[in-house]
Amino acid sequence: MAKTVYVGMSGGVDSSVSALILKEQGYNVVGVYMKNWSEDLPGMKCPWAEDLADAKRVAVKLGIDFKVWDFEDSYREKVVEYMLEEFRKGNTPNPDIMCNQEIKFKLFYEKAMEEGADFIATGHYARILVEDNSRSAPRREVCSESSSACLMRAVDENKDQTYFLYRISEEALRHTLFPIGEMMKPEVKKMAEEHGLHNAYKKESMGVCFVGEVGMKDFLKKYVEAEPGEIREIETEKVLGYHEGAVFYTIGQRHGLYIAAEVPYYVVKKDIAKNIVYVSKNLNNEELWTKELKLKELLLRSGPRPAGPSPRAAGANSRAAALRNAPNRSKSPFDISVRLRHRAPLIPTILDGNTLRFEHEVKRPASGQSAVLYDGEICLGGGVIA
Repeated sequence: MAKTVYVGMSGGVDSSVSALILKEQGYNVVGVYMKNWSEDLPGMKCPWAEDLADAKRVAVKLGIDFKVWDFEDSYREKVVEYMLEEFRKGNTPNPDIMCNQEIKFKLFYEKAMEEGADFIATGHYARILVEDNSRSAPRREVCSESSSACLMRAVDENKDQTYFLYRISEEALRHTLFPIGEMMKPEVKKMAEEHGLHNAYKKESMGVCFVGEVGMKDFLKKYVEAEPGEIREIETEKVLGYHEGAVFYTIGQRHGLYIAAEVPYYVVKKDIAKNIVYVSKNLNNEELWTKELKLKELLLRSGPRPAGPSPRAAGANSRAAALRNAPNRSKSPFDISVRLRHRAPLIPTILDGNTLRFEHEVKRPASGQSAVLYDGEICLGGGVIA
């Protein structure tokens, strides 16, 4: 009997091709559009209705069942309110990571399982390797409660999305499929075109994850109270200009400062209590660089020992277990790599307790962003930058 998989369909080409692949592989495919946000913003109409129409049109083309699940209340509570509260504290959170943790791989996963699905699937660029009874499989050939799952980077390094997936649970991972994880983006578009999918070359949204092209600052202005304040040069305390609210700025930012200067200035520090944004024109300012980062909400996952193409990947299980279970991790650090933002280069690092240490200084990321850890192709987990 064919296994049933519920596919999260956003209306984009990646999730559409994922559904196509799974149908061709013989699964009983059910498409699901998750209605997470529908509110319009000034000057920006939320694209949810158009996305829903695109997803439904693909489902009809593929001849699969289609459902619409309304998660808007939960999304507002779990993702949007979390994001707003973090900004109020002066942090720069990542709503995509929280959406995956709380909505796509929790609420969606749980509801799909309740309806009798064997798996869920999405159009994320990532791979999963599972192991059961000492047998590894790059695809979902095995999946029992005793099996373990390993999150791996996608073949298309430019599109890899494991940075956004590092917090999903082991249970959800065991029951998840990423059909396009071993494909390059041009291959996905070509496959969509060859099968007559109308959204083969649909433009990808680059704005806030749930409201489309609107910028984060414009979104925040509607929900976060803020007062104008001073922009000061950190070396001299000289007032260079004024801002709309310190919560709207992030460390390293250079655009949108409205400072009359011949050379660019960068945000190097924020004083939320006093509503002051500090800037510097010195790219070597010590506030912009660091050799260590403190992490909170650290999550380290275990997984199988894959016998895959990467020699380093073969030791992922033992490394993750040691990092996770050592009585005092500071006494047994491991050389691993970290990604400090999506698509950023992998940087060699040492995890010492809850602290990342670097051989050379790195540009300081904003607090609230995530640092995601890797051992070769394997995503070991990560934490939120304190």
